[in-house]
Amino acid sequence: MNYYDKNAQEFFDGTVDADMSSHHEKFLELIPENGSILDAGCGSGRDTKIFKTLGYNVTAIDGSAEMCRLASKFSGANVKHMQFQEIEFTNEFDGIWASASLLHVPSDELDLVLSKLKKSLKKKGILYASFKYGDFEGNRNGRYFNDLTESAAIELFEKNDFKVIETWITNDARPDRETEKWTNILLKID
Repeated sequence: MNYYDKNAQEFFDGTVDADMSSHHEKFLELIPENGSILDAGCGSGRDTKIFKTLGYNVTAIDGSAEMCRLASKFSGANVKHMQFQEIEFTNEFDGIWASASLLHVPSDELDLVLSKLKKSLKKKGILYASFKYGDFEGNRNGRYFNDLTESAAIELFEKNDFKVIETWITNDARPDRETEKWTNILLKID
């Protein structure tokens, strides 16, 4: 999180205008009107602002205090400074949006984090997550990454009792990063 605190404005500027509308559509069609969403690792607050504008009840969290400040100002939400490992919600959300955020959790902590996210969802809750495509795990450019292929993502979430709705590969939505690939996964719980 130190990276994001030190580079918050640069990260904000580089992600706030990324077009995630096709991802939003897939996710939101499964969320009830005016439903509750946890934006887990909200970064710039881009998605929080969009979800709020569409009438959803959004709780936003981020592990970087400086990103929380910028996201709160941009989105109009009170973004909570919280690591995934600190989540203690129970049966609160119709959906969890984890766009490019779980990829910073080391593989040996992912099962714990996913159990906390699962507990946070209401019955039949939906989870969207995205990871850089690949099989790299470790530090890259000052940040920790846990990249996943589609098959690795499916295996991870299925062993944690999520049901896979869909997986798909996309190019990065940022103009200067079109060659980077992302693994996207949409899931539900019973």
